Amino acid sequence: MLIKVFGSAVFGVEATTVVVEVNIDKGIGYHLVGLPDNAIKESNYRIAAALQNNGYKIPGKKITINMAPADLRKEGSAYDLTLALGILSASNQIKSEHIEKYLIMGELSLDGSVQPIKGALPIAIKAKEEGFKGFILPKDNAKEAAIVNGLDVYGVENIKEVIDYFDADKPLEPTIIDTRAEFYKTLDFPEFDFADVKGQESIKRCMEIAAAGGHNIILIGPPGSGKTMLAKRLPSILPPMTLHEALETTKIHSVVGKVKNMGLMNQRPFRSPHHTISDVALVGGGAYPQPGEISLSHNGVLFLDELPEFKRGVLEVMRQPLEDREVTISRARFTVTYPSSFMLVASMNPSPGGYFNDPDAPVTSSPAEMQRYLSKISGPLLDRIDIHIEVTPVPFEKLSDDRKGEGSVAIRQRVTAARDIQTKRFTALENVHYNAQMNTKQIRQYCKLDEASKLLLKNAMERLNLSARAYDRILKVARTIADLAQSEAVDGNHISEAIQYRSLDREGWLG
Repeated sequence: MLIKVFGSAVFGVEATTVVVEVNIDKGIGYHLVGLPDNAIKESNYRIAAALQNNGYKIPGKKITINMAPADLRKEGSAYDLTLALGILSASNQIKSEHIEKYLIMGELSLDGSVQPIKGALPIAIKAKEEGFKGFILPKDNAKEAAIVNGLDVYGVENIKEVIDYFDADKPLEPTIIDTRAEFYKTLDFPEFDFADVKGQESIKRCMEIAAAGGHNIILIGPPGSGKTMLAKRLPSILPPMTLHEALETTKIHSVVGKVKNMGLMNQRPFRSPHHTISDVALVGGGAYPQPGEISLSHNGVLFLDELPEFKRGVLEVMRQPLEDREVTISRARFTVTYPSSFMLVASMNPSPGGYFNDPDAPVTSSPAEMQRYLSKISGPLLDRIDIHIEVTPVPFEKLSDDRKGEGSVAIRQRVTAARDIQTKRFTALENVHYNAQMNTKQIRQYCKLDEASKLLLKNAMERLNLSARAYDRILKVARTIADLAQSEAVDGNHISEAIQYRSLDREGWLG
């Protein structure tokens, strides 16, 4: 008897429906075809034990299973439940008249319990698009899949629940989530708050500008000056994610199995990989491509602490994603594109010893040593970072002051107001939402300068020997400063402040 059961394969951040055809005929043997990987090939042992321990069995006949489309590589153990239900239906051990209306996924333990899977959200989105009545999956993934409205999502803990649902008409409890209520629940309660930061008012101002325009930023300063503390608080002043951004971000984290019982992600991601990370782990890839850290920080912040300690090759692979805001992984037979629109926040010491060229510092480094240390970061990568800022140690008087600084919620209100201006400005543009995303043509259109401002910028360009890309960055940052000031035009004050934030371009910075 031939039965069709439906599962799904995740390819990039999109899902493709997989038709599992199970045919049972006279003879002996178990044949699984359709490009399954080793985890799927081993599934017959898990399925046999799970069925045995729940009062069923794999029939002693010739079983042929095809996973179509047969030319698409299938991987992982998430097809166990799909295959088991197909075998039970094809051997007439359970009723099967409604089984084709459901998409079924889950990994089986030997006792029949159902283990979590990866990619539940993109699979649920695809199931709804293709008109399935419901999606049966592990209970740990039910919240994540239930984000999709208009699809019945049933979370199960054991294969017996699914068997009883089809064979004995024993109802399953659908998982229902109010997506909007979940989304707005914890928006105004940041875990890290700028009110905890003592002093560093100029750096807070830089962070506010970076957040308002989506600009990349690098913090340069000695150990203990507060670089990491400031970076961790940046997500708390970014505008709240839109529902679309939250779905997009949750989808990427779902693919790598980092969502589970969370449901919809409503906080912007903050990723901080260690400096020993490989280039594949950072941008994504592998034999079976997976999103890397830059995609996991999509719509959020990627923090690279001690930037010169990262391998140069690892940093160089970020140059294209920083410009294009997506990363493409190419293999001989396929190409996968992952979104990677993130804010890069980097921090570094100014020298191997950790201090500026200061004779009173605990560890001093010569200008030559400092220059050699800084040269580990390429000019093209630094050019792609809009804001360079020096972070100096906080004096004791400010550290011991009991007064709290301005909180993240107040700063976020100003940032959100500036972002609203940018959203209106770029309404007609599909891929531009804030100032950092502007291309050269848009910079010329929205960052027009008067003669005095042009002269100021011309002098700075000549004196600091800035590149054309640095010129564009200054204009983008100046446009953001003007937006924060609710100013329609970019004037000399905005330009002069933006020029200050190119520390690494200034001659004599080392001295």
